[in-house]
Amino acid sequence: MLSVLFAVISLLYATVGQAGGTAFLALMAFASFSPVEMRPTALLLNIVAATYSTWLFNRGRLVDWTKLRPLLAASLPAALVGGFIVLDAHLYKAFTGVVLLLAAAILAVGHVRQGAQDRSMPLRGAFAVGATVGLVSGLTGVGGGIFLAPILITLRWASPKQTAALSAPFILANSVLGFLGAAYAGQTPSEQTWLYALAALVGAMLGTLIGLRWLSERMTRCALAAILGMAGLQLLLLPYLRT
Repeated sequence: MLSVLFAVISLLYATVGQAGGTAFLALMAFASFSPVEMRPTALLLNIVAATYSTWLFNRGRLVDWTKLRPLLAASLPAALVGGFIVLDAHLYKAFTGVVLLLAAAILAVGHVRQGAQDRSMPLRGAFAVGATVGLVSGLTGVGGGIFLAPILITLRWASPKQTAALSAPFILANSVLGFLGAAYAGQTPSEQTWLYALAALVGAMLGTLIGLRWLSERMTRCALAAILGMAGLQLLLLPYLRT
């Protein structure tokens, strides 16, 4: 049953180029996983789901590597450093939940003008965003795409569809560095990770296909806002649901 839930999470998140790290963590917390297992397990599932999405987006020539390079250059060392640090679980859930809800509100209320041109991404801005999101992704076990996406869309540095294509490789790279840092800190994934990873891969395959073929720009934005909101509520309400 737990594997099915991992697959469903991966499917929903993959429709907008995300891997599902926040929901993976919330599900593992609800299932009483050991805190030592949660972060490395979520990062490994991110790697599996994002690898497929990245391959598919890149094969379709949808990834703008020029925009992605400065983001990755700043985020990767920050993700590695973040992986070395073990963050208090309660602080993480409260802070991340509030940030995700705010991001969801911005996307839901914001209006995308048809035919509006994206702004060019300033190099300093790309480095600042990449470093900040990379550090958070390493600290929490989230690949970072769920923070990157609303920033890119709100600042009009990329369209919703372009953001989905940029998020997948961003999540993949940051999850790899975050996992290495977590492993160095002595954290190990669950023994059943291989089974959860298979489920996440199936979900990512179906979700990415749905996102590419059937979601419009507006639908992608709305879907991302809904996913951000659900993830934020999960993290904020989970301690009360378990009592």
